Amino acid sequence: MTAYSLTIIIPTFNSRDNIENIIAAVSDVLKKSGIKGEIIVVDDNSKDGTADCVRKLCEKHSELSLIARSEDHGLSQSLHLGIYAANSDLIQVINADFSHPVELIPQFYHAMKDEGCDVCIGSRYTKDGDIHKWSPKRRILSLGKTVFGRVLFPEITDPVSGFFAIKKDVVCDVPLKPQCYKILIEILGRGRWNSFKEIPYSFKEQNESGSIKLKLRGSFEYIKQCISIGLYAFGHRETYVWKEWKKVFKFGLVGISGIFVNTGLLYVLTEYFGLYYVISSVFAIEASIVTNFILNDFWTFKRGEKSRIASKFKRFVSYQAVSVIGVFINVLILYLFTEYLNLWYINSNIIGIFVVFIWNFFVNRNLTWRMG
Repeated sequence: MTAYSLTIIIPTFNSRDNIENIIAAVSDVLKKSGIKGEIIVVDDNSKDGTADCVRKLCEKHSELSLIARSEDHGLSQSLHLGIYAANSDLIQVINADFSHPVELIPQFYHAMKDEGCDVCIGSRYTKDGDIHKWSPKRRILSLGKTVFGRVLFPEITDPVSGFFAIKKDVVCDVPLKPQCYKILIEILGRGRWNSFKEIPYSFKEQNESGSIKLKLRGSFEYIKQCISIGLYAFGHRETYVWKEWKKVFKFGLVGISGIFVNTGLLYVLTEYFGLYYVISSVFAIEASIVTNFILNDFWTFKRGEKSRIASKFKRFVSYQAVSVIGVFINVLILYLFTEYLNLWYINSNIIGIFVVFIWNFFVNRNLTWRMG
């Protein structure tokens, strides 16, 4: 039995101006909501006296403690240390500069304690989420990272959020590799979790710091981190990412089966029924779309046996539209790459098939099989 029911981790670096106010605000929220919580400040060798300020505050707040770091600097490293130092089973991460609204802490807590969520994420990109006072360049970089992260976690709108909560069991005995400054995606990629919830919030950064050059360097580190997580999943089939890889593999196998259906029916209708091959091709393409949809609905995404006819029909219409657009994309790539890049038409077609596979999977994954 732990002494606390919730641990709030606040990472700091030169945060002296805000630290007393953020600790007071968090303490007030915990008291008003009846949550018995502790606050751990993890200071990353601040030069402005942040750690000394926290040490004095510890005399006033029995629930407050400090971890002062002097080496291996970085936000993810600080959070990693704080998570494993927590004295409760539920852990909340929040910034020191009030960019994350402290009044939402009880929502995160109850999502895990009462609703059973393993991970609770404050999202800037879900409905009712927002970002204030960001430059266009900053927004583009952030959206790029979010989109890249959603390749691994398509159901999560903000996998790089810094405002999140987890159950400690999610990371117990998990070989996290804290790097860059996006530890949430590391937890999502290597941790053991099944359920999550997103809570919309408005991100209000007080001071935009760091040059674009440094942010770009961080972006490359982030891409390396995502690749590492993707490779990790192949050897750890309990992870969420492996479940997504399985869907990709299944979708690919269904696509291959569709080639056989398409080619076989094209041959039969043309050779045995005497139809003009273009007309045969229309029937063959449609037949492969139908069989692919049925297999994906029942096998890849496992929705068909659970849903109503109306929901299934909506998914089929969506899948049909995505597939037809995919055909146009394939033909367009075939034409452009052959005519203007002087590629052999077979190579152009292979490129088109690859692009369309990506199109079909991710659009259907995030649109078609989110219906019903």
